Amino acid sequence: MIEDYKNKGLLLLKKGQKGIIHAIFSRFGLILLLLALQILFLFSVFQRFEEFLPHIFGGAVMLTVIMVIYLLNSKMNPTAKITWLIVIMLLPVFGVLLFLYTQSDVGHRLLKARINYIITAGKEKIPQSEEVREHLVKENPSVASLAYYMHRSGCHPVFENTAVTYFPLGEDKFEEMLKQLETAQHFIFMEYFIVDEGLMWGRVLEILAQKAAQGVEVRVMYDGSCEFALLPRDYPKRLKALGIKCKVFAHVSPFVSTHYNYRDHRKILVIDGHTAFNGGVNLADEYINQKEKFGHWKDTAVMLKGDAVKSFTLMFLQMWGIDEKEEESVDFLSYPTYPVEKAKGYVIPYGDCPLDDDKLGERVYMDLLNRSLSYVHIMTPYLILDGEMETALKFAAERGVEVILILPGIPDKAIPYALAKTHYASLLESGVKIYEYTPGFVHAKVFVSDSSEAVVGTINLDYRSLYHHFECATYLYHTDCIQKIEADFQATLAKCRQVTMESVHKEKWTVKLVGRLMKAIAPLM
Repeated sequence: MIEDYKNKGLLLLKKGQKGIIHAIFSRFGLILLLLALQILFLFSVFQRFEEFLPHIFGGAVMLTVIMVIYLLNSKMNPTAKITWLIVIMLLPVFGVLLFLYTQSDVGHRLLKARINYIITAGKEKIPQSEEVREHLVKENPSVASLAYYMHRSGCHPVFENTAVTYFPLGEDKFEEMLKQLETAQHFIFMEYFIVDEGLMWGRVLEILAQKAAQGVEVRVMYDGSCEFALLPRDYPKRLKALGIKCKVFAHVSPFVSTHYNYRDHRKILVIDGHTAFNGGVNLADEYINQKEKFGHWKDTAVMLKGDAVKSFTLMFLQMWGIDEKEEESVDFLSYPTYPVEKAKGYVIPYGDCPLDDDKLGERVYMDLLNRSLSYVHIMTPYLILDGEMETALKFAAERGVEVILILPGIPDKAIPYALAKTHYASLLESGVKIYEYTPGFVHAKVFVSDSSEAVVGTINLDYRSLYHHFECATYLYHTDCIQKIEADFQATLAKCRQVTMESVHKEKWTVKLVGRLMKAIAPLM
């Protein structure tokens, strides 16, 4: 019976059409066509307004003045304010209409209400241990303050009794992930931004089908952007045939909506409530260097065992439950976590939601930069900063802290690469050191500071991650693996080339031009 499920799973993989041709000639292609037609229709409507501008110039000027005053007094991020001011000044009517449309929450008001309800209702699902909190307050009041803020913004308690294993490469995580999946007896929860057919997903799918046949509750969730060219639209039905429950976050449908701007960028795997994985590694072959896309793919992940796993269980169930009527978290949170009592340090798994007022991902990073005394070492694939984050990086360096950024040597996207370059000169002037990973592409999202604190997760240093995506990460304080994280950073640094002012000035003029032009609209990307 198990072999039948394995064979059926492999058959599904072989039948899974993908690619541009499939996207164009499938039902999904029709959806894209309808979306394009709606966008053209909206643009034509906006153009109709522009035709009347010569006749109502005074009104347009007044409208622009009103919008400028409104923007200057809004709570919007200052960098985003500048972008919208530019758009509205250049295109008074079209720009105002575009602003009103994007701020109207068309297509996701119900989603926002539902998510805020779930987050509010879930704040007491995992009580904060007062004993753990008191231990942290005595050990480091500053870290305890950060922990207080993180718990205030959602159900993100601080935990002890959690062992953390760090994986310096995606293939390391993959090897351990397969072993842990084989041990599942009750449930497997998987939430990933990208799922792509190939060796990695094929091996995982075999185990998932086997476990589902044994009666294990298996759930898989991936982002709707996978439907563009990676997976067929009926893939959830194919997984259902294997006994696997599957959901797609934010299906792309034939209706123009601001909802598409918010993607599920998280990577979470939970096994039986006692083991969890988090990090940058998606379920595709380039993440384990089985397929080369941009040179060597450098990525990282962590595995948690113990009490802190509860937070990832809850995070998954909250996202899964967006369109569910019945509450499930109580049942799955009741499974034992098997606390690792000899494990050192404190662990805080946390999620960042784009639909609330807390920019938790950015603020945790900034808190590390502001409290650092010796060094902050960072790996990130993208560097598209707002003014606040750039100031935090520069201020840390100007205080004498060693701030080092490792970025890709071979970029995956031309525009984000050009935008990153626009920050180089300003950061270098303040003493921030920048390196580029010569062998290929860095996809890791890692902060490590003063040999005592670290963050490993899914949160990039760009507007997408910090403002528009659902994200998650693991904050670590004095855990055993922090030394390994720093050692991996140094090993990676040895494979990098240093960026200097001279190399910045020698950058191709086309890259400089693209970066400077796109910087004006970077917050909208």
